[in-house]
Amino acid sequence: MKFVRPAYTQAAFAALLALKGKLMAADLLPLGEDKTEYRKLSSDHVSTDMFKGQEVLTVAEEGLRLLAEAAFADINHLLRADHLKQLASILDDPEATGNDRFVAYDLLKNANIAAGGVLPMCQDTGTAIIMGKKGRRVWTEGGDYEALAHGVMDAYLRKNLRYSQLAPISMFEEKNTKNNLPAQIDIYEEGVDEYEFLFVAKGGGSANKTYLYQGTPSLLTHDRMVAFLKDKILSLGTAACPPTISPSSSAGRRRR
Repeated sequence: MKFVRPAYTQAAFAALLALKGKLMAADLLPLGEDKTEYRKLSSDHVSTDMFKGQEVLTVAEEGLRLLAEAAFADINHLLRADHLKQLASILDDPEATGNDRFVAYDLLKNANIAAGGVLPMCQDTGTAIIMGKKGRRVWTEGGDYEALAHGVMDAYLRKNLRYSQLAPISMFEEKNTKNNLPAQIDIYEEGVDEYEFLFVAKGGGSANKTYLYQGTPSLLTHDRMVAFLKDKILSLGTAACPPTISPSSSAGRRRR
C-alpha cells in the first residue's frame, strides 16, 4: 500500500520548512535592555587574536577565576544603587506605614554594615550558581568550569561566608565540603564576541523546604488556584527564607 500525502498537507509542510529558519532563531524569552552599571575589574586576562580572518576574543582562565571571586564577594556584601535608592524612598513616602519605615531602615543599616566587606548581608551565603553565555568568537583554553569553580572557592574561603554544600558519604551520612563547592555552573553557546555571566547565590532556607506538587488542569481557575496556593503557603510556617513559592509549569504544577 502506498501512502500519498494530500496536497494541502504538502503545502503546509513546505510553508513550515520555509519558516524553519525564522522559527529556530526566535528567542522564546527575549531580555530587555541591560541598564546595569558595570565596574571594571582589570585590563588583564583578555586579548584579541585573528582566526580565519575574524577577530576572536581570548579570555584567560585567571580572568574567569577573578570574575567569579569578585562576583560572589559583591553578592554577599553589596546592593545595587537603584535598590538602595528604592529602600531609602520608603522613609520619605507619605503612604508608608510605621512598620514599612522600620523594615526599610533596618535593611539600610544592614546594607551599610555589609558594605564594609567583613560581615555578609545574611548568614545564609548560598549555593553558588553561574550561568554563562559564550559567544562563537570567544576563545578559552577549555577549563572554564574549573576556573569559575576556583573563583567560587576563593570567595568563600577568603571572606566570612558560610559553607553550605554537603557531600553524600553514604545513604544516611553527609559531610560539609568546607569550601562551598560544588557550584552549579552552566555554560551556553550564544552570541558573537561577548562572554556574559549571571551569578546567583541561592540561599538554602527555602531549598531545604522544597516540595513538588503536581496538579491537574482543573486547578487552572482563579478561585481554585488561590485556594491551592493559600493552603501550601500556610503549611510553610516561618522557617524558610523567601521566596518560597515558584511556578514550575503552566499546567497546574507548583514548586514550593
